[in-house]
Amino acid sequence: MTAGPAAPAVAEPDAPPAAARRARVRRAAVVLVVLLAGSVTASMLVGAGMLPPATVADALFGDGPVTPESLVVTDVRLPRTVLALLAGAALGVAGVLAQGMTRNPIAEPGLLGLNTGAALAVVLGIGVFGVSTLTGYVWFGFLGAALAAVVVGGVAGVGRSSRTVSPAALALAGAAVAAGLGSVITVFLLTNPTLFDDYRFWQVGSVAGRDLSIAAQAAPFVVAGLALALTCGQRLDALALGDDGARSFGRRPGADRLVCGLALILLAGTATAAAGPIAFVGLAVPHVLRALTGPGHRTLLPLAVLAGPSLLLLADVLGRVVVPPAEVQAGVVTAVVGVALVRRRKFVR
Repeated sequence: MTAGPAAPAVAEPDAPPAAARRARVRRAAVVLVVLLAGSVTASMLVGAGMLPPATVADALFGDGPVTPESLVVTDVRLPRTVLALLAGAALGVAGVLAQGMTRNPIAEPGLLGLNTGAALAVVLGIGVFGVSTLTGYVWFGFLGAALAAVVVGGVAGVGRSSRTVSPAALALAGAAVAAGLGSVITVFLLTNPTLFDDYRFWQVGSVAGRDLSIAAQAAPFVVAGLALALTCGQRLDALALGDDGARSFGRRPGADRLVCGLALILLAGTATAAAGPIAFVGLAVPHVLRALTGPGHRTLLPLAVLAGPSLLLLADVLGRVVVPPAEVQAGVVTAVVGVALVRRRKFVR
């Protein structure tokens, strides 16, 4: 009896098995938790002068006398560390939302004009309405980011009969709107020298020079934005299939974009108001995470809460030591880090 023809070989699926992917996610989560803990520790220890761990611990948890070292810990390093945690988480998650909503791998709040819209609104709040508190900045930043999102969406959809706007159109519209809003900001600054003095340090993007009250005021907005964003994993996975594909799974693309867009605007507006328009965190974090764990947004969103603060904290620490005794603002360092990550092809997914 002759043997029948051999069965054709079955091609291995491109995606790893579910168990292997879960293992990758767990490993990535452990690495990110360790990295975040190390970043927080470095932020508290490293600066113009190195502080021993015992000194930092005593300043935070002890009841000893007030010393210059303890004041550095409680009044300088602790506030900037807490603010970096909040702003980094907001920007990292906002980047995942922006890329998922637009299906554009180079989308981030700055590219879509949200940061510039928030910045213009903050400038108007300071120069026209006399706002001087972060709570006021946040509301102006939120409104500015929302209006910028509406304008970008309108520009990208002009003349299109389809309800689906292409990623390229959104990117071009965002760049154009950001350039236009940046010009308006420049006009206000040139006509108001006092406003320029208040704005020039903030516009670079930094977590230095803020106190704990700013972090306390920003925290409720960031927590609300993160809570809303963490409900968007399934929504973004469906949107990745296109509107027709999402509808075939019973999703409502318009409603899903609205929920995710609200989270994006809240996170981007708050982070910009609190720390200035810090670039590349929202762009780099999603690419690195996709290289580590794959494209599923239900995984990317919670991991971005860990990866964003780690990147911003490390950038802030590096800025403190690269040209001592001066400091390089965190926004400048994140831009350099973003360029370096982009050049590493394996992180661009």
